[in-house]
Amino acid sequence: MFERVLSFLRDLPAGDAKPSADDPRVAASALLYHVMSADGVRQDVEWERFKEILAETYSVSGAELDALAAAGERADNEAIDLYAFTSVLKRHLDAEARKAFIGLMWEIVYADGELHELEDNTVWRVAELIGVERHDRVEARRKAAAEAPGARGSSSDE
Repeated sequence: MFERVLSFLRDLPAGDAKPSADDPRVAASALLYHVMSADGVRQDVEWERFKEILAETYSVSGAELDALAAAGERADNEAIDLYAFTSVLKRHLDAEARKAFIGLMWEIVYADGELHELEDNTVWRVAELIGVERHDRVEARRKAAAEAPGARGSSSDE
Protein backbone atom coordinates (compact mmCIF):
# COMPACT_ATOMS: atom_id res chain seq x y z
CA MET A 1 0.00 0.00 0.00
CA PHE A 2 2.80 2.44 0.87
CA GLU A 3 4.33 1.90 -2.58
CA ARG A 4 0.95 2.73 -4.14
CA VAL A 5 0.86 6.00 -2.18
CA LEU A 6 4.41 6.85 -3.19
CA SER A 7 3.52 6.10 -6.80
CA PHE A 8 0.50 8.40 -6.53
CA LEU A 9 2.61 11.20 -5.06
CA ARG A 10 5.26 10.79 -7.78
CA ASP A 11 2.61 11.08 -10.48
CA LEU A 12 1.27 14.42 -9.26
CA PRO A 13 1.67 17.20 -11.79
CA ALA A 14 4.86 19.16 -11.31
CA GLY A 15 3.24 22.49 -12.14
CA ASP A 16 5.26 25.36 -13.60
CA ALA A 17 8.97 25.13 -14.25
CA LYS A 18 9.38 27.49 -11.30
CA PRO A 19 8.01 25.74 -8.20
CA SER A 20 5.08 27.46 -6.47
CA ALA A 21 3.03 26.82 -3.36
CA ASP A 22 0.18 25.60 -5.60
CA ASP A 23 2.41 22.73 -6.71
CA PRO A 24 1.58 19.70 -4.51
CA ARG A 25 5.26 18.84 -4.26
CA VAL A 26 6.10 22.30 -2.92
CA ALA A 27 3.12 22.21 -0.54
CA ALA A 28 4.31 18.85 0.82
CA SER A 29 7.88 20.10 1.07
CA ALA A 30 6.74 23.24 2.91
CA LEU A 31 4.74 21.23 5.45
CA LEU A 32 7.59 18.79 6.03
CA TYR A 33 9.97 21.71 6.43
CA HIS A 34 7.54 23.40 8.81
CA VAL A 35 7.28 20.39 11.13
CA MET A 36 11.07 19.98 11.03
CA SER A 37 11.47 23.59 12.18
CA ALA A 38 8.55 23.67 14.63
CA ASP A 39 10.71 23.18 17.72
CA GLY A 40 13.01 26.02 16.69
CA VAL A 41 16.00 23.75 16.13
CA ARG A 42 16.86 22.26 12.75
CA GLN A 43 19.27 19.41 13.32
CA ASP A 44 21.35 17.87 10.56
CA VAL A 45 19.68 14.49 11.05
CA GLU A 46 16.26 16.11 10.49
CA TRP A 47 17.47 17.94 7.39
CA GLU A 48 18.89 14.72 5.97
CA ARG A 49 15.66 12.82 6.63
CA PHE A 50 13.67 15.67 5.07
CA LYS A 51 15.75 15.44 1.90
CA GLU A 52 15.59 11.62 1.88
CA ILE A 53 11.80 11.74 2.07
CA LEU A 54 11.60 14.25 -0.77
CA ALA A 55 14.03 12.19 -2.87
CA GLU A 56 12.16 8.91 -2.24
CA THR A 57 8.68 10.34 -2.60
CA TYR A 58 9.25 12.38 -5.74
CA SER A 59 12.12 10.47 -7.36
CA VAL A 60 14.34 13.55 -7.46
CA SER A 61 18.02 14.03 -6.77
CA GLY A 62 20.81 16.53 -7.16
CA ALA A 63 19.83 20.02 -8.24
CA GLU A 64 16.16 19.08 -8.59
CA LEU A 65 16.09 17.81 -4.99
CA ASP A 66 17.87 20.93 -3.75
CA ALA A 67 15.39 23.13 -5.65
CA LEU A 68 12.39 21.31 -4.16
CA ALA A 69 13.81 21.54 -0.63
CA ALA A 70 14.59 25.24 -1.11
CA ALA A 71 11.13 25.90 -2.58
CA GLY A 72 9.52 24.23 0.44
CA GLU A 73 11.66 26.22 2.86
CA ARG A 74 10.94 29.49 1.03
CA ALA A 75 7.20 28.77 0.82
CA ASP A 76 7.04 27.96 4.53
CA ASN A 77 8.98 31.08 5.48
CA GLU A 78 6.64 33.24 3.39
CA ALA A 79 3.40 31.59 4.54
CA ILE A 80 1.03 33.14 7.03
CA ASP A 81 -0.69 29.85 7.83
CA LEU A 82 -0.73 26.15 6.93
CA TYR A 83 -3.99 26.27 4.99
CA ALA A 84 -2.34 27.33 1.74
CA PHE A 85 -0.42 24.05 1.74
CA THR A 86 -2.98 21.74 3.29
CA SER A 87 -5.67 22.82 0.85
CA VAL A 88 -3.39 21.89 -2.06
CA LEU A 89 -2.72 18.44 -0.59
CA LYS A 90 -6.35 17.87 0.23
CA ARG A 91 -7.27 18.58 -3.41
CA HIS A 92 -4.57 16.33 -4.85
CA LEU A 93 -4.32 13.40 -2.43
CA ASP A 94 -6.86 10.68 -1.70
CA ALA A 95 -7.54 9.58 1.89
CA GLU A 96 -4.84 6.89 1.92
CA ALA A 97 -2.21 9.25 0.53
CA ARG A 98 -3.13 11.88 3.14
CA LYS A 99 -2.66 9.28 5.91
CA ALA A 100 0.69 8.31 4.40
CA PHE A 101 1.71 11.97 4.32
CA ILE A 102 1.02 12.27 8.05
CA GLY A 103 3.28 9.24 8.49
CA LEU A 104 6.03 11.09 6.62
CA MET A 105 5.58 14.07 8.92
CA TRP A 106 6.03 11.79 11.95
CA GLU A 107 9.21 10.39 10.38
CA ILE A 108 10.59 13.94 10.27
CA VAL A 109 9.51 14.54 13.88
CA TYR A 110 11.28 11.41 15.12
CA ALA A 111 14.38 11.85 12.96
CA ASP A 112 16.15 13.37 15.97
CA GLY A 113 14.61 10.81 18.34
CA GLU A 114 12.50 13.32 20.25
CA LEU A 115 8.91 14.48 20.03
CA HIS A 116 8.54 18.14 20.91
CA GLU A 117 5.11 19.52 21.82
CA LEU A 118 5.21 22.05 18.96
CA GLU A 119 5.94 19.26 16.47
CA ASP A 120 3.09 17.22 17.92
CA ASN A 121 0.77 20.21 17.58
CA THR A 122 1.87 20.87 14.00
CA VAL A 123 1.14 17.31 12.90
CA TRP A 124 -2.22 17.45 14.69
CA ARG A 125 -3.17 20.69 12.88
CA VAL A 126 -2.08 19.43 9.48
CA ALA A 127 -3.93 16.14 10.00
CA GLU A 128 -7.09 18.02 10.93
CA LEU A 129 -6.80 20.30 7.91
CA ILE A 130 -6.29 17.46 5.43
CA GLY A 131 -8.96 15.25 6.95
CA VAL A 132 -6.90 12.54 8.64
CA GLU A 133 -8.73 11.00 11.58
CA ARG A 134 -7.25 11.03 15.08
CA HIS A 135 -6.82 7.25 15.25
CA ASP A 136 -4.90 7.26 11.95
CA ARG A 137 -2.68 10.10 13.17
CA VAL A 138 -1.98 8.28 16.45
CA GLU A 139 -1.27 5.01 14.66
CA ALA A 140 1.17 6.75 12.31
CA ARG A 141 2.90 8.41 15.29
CA ARG A 142 3.23 5.13 17.15
CA LYS A 143 4.70 3.46 14.08
CA ALA A 144 7.25 6.25 13.55
CA ALA A 145 8.17 6.25 17.26
CA ALA A 146 8.63 2.47 17.22
CA GLU A 147 11.03 2.80 14.29
CA ALA A 148 13.07 5.56 15.98
CA PRO A 149 15.62 4.09 18.37
CA GLY A 150 15.26 5.60 21.84
CA ALA A 151 12.36 7.86 20.86
CA ARG A 152 11.44 10.30 23.61
CA GLY A 153 8.54 12.63 24.29
CA SER A 154 4.84 12.18 24.77
CA SER A 155 1.96 13.23 22.62
CA SER A 156 -1.04 15.23 23.73
CA ASP A 157 -3.12 12.34 22.32
CA GLU A 158 -2.06 10.07 25.17
